[in-house]
Amino acid sequence: MHPQKLSRKVKSIITNEEKYDEMLLSAISPWEFSKLLENGRIGISCDPEKWIHEALDMYKLRLVPLYPVLAYRSTILPQPFHDDPADQIIVTTAREENATILTKDKRILNYSHVKSLW
Repeated sequence: MHPQKLSRKVKSIITNEEKYDEMLLSAISPWEFSKLLENGRIGISCDPEKWIHEALDMYKLRLVPLYPVLAYRSTILPQPFHDDPADQIIVTTAREENATILTKDKRILNYSHVKSLW
């Protein structure tokens, strides 16, 4: 992982717990992380399962489950939005939770139906 690649704004938010009540993590995000590892697009220097467990223990972090209605709503997002299922679930999760997505993904940043920043 490369924390130095975070934007100044995002780094400022996630390193100052006073700036947020809680940090949400979509249930699909650990799967996406695992797929990036599997495909060699990212690497970590420790055991991935240990890293995941430690990451999920982060102070003020709440894992948002993928419940059936959320799964359905991810398929009926206001258009235009692209067809990546994981991004659809992340966007739907943020919309349901009234949360801001921290991402550098331009497709999400340009989507007017969800709050996002980088």
